[in-house]
Amino acid sequence: MTILANILIITFIAIGVLFIIVTAIGLYRLPDLYTRAHAASKSATLGVMCILLGVFFHFWLIEDHFNARILLGILFIFITGPVGGHIMSRSSYIAGVKPWKGTVHDDLKEEIERMKKEQGIQ
Repeated sequence: MTILANILIITFIAIGVLFIIVTAIGLYRLPDLYTRAHAASKSATLGVMCILLGVFFHFWLIEDHFNARILLGILFIFITGPVGGHIMSRSSYIAGVKPWKGTVHDDLKEEIERMKKEQGIQ
């Protein structure tokens, strides 16, 4: 049982580290704020969640201590990580940060223009 538990723990932590490495590469290599925010919010969330799952399984299977706070932390990160990235990207767009020149389609442009017309902002 201990060997299987250790394999499970190591697997989750290794997957989490892999996602964190993908996040770091994405933050370094991607061209603009919006693609970097996507990399940071999605893959970093998955990375931290997998690492916390590995920690949870360690305490539950090895130390024989069920810790519900770790599960609540995983739930909190699952909810707040992508939402925070979305809010920061949207507010940056509204503030005037231009997308990368290679961006093919801008879905938010028409919506922002419609909102400005409704509010009477030029």
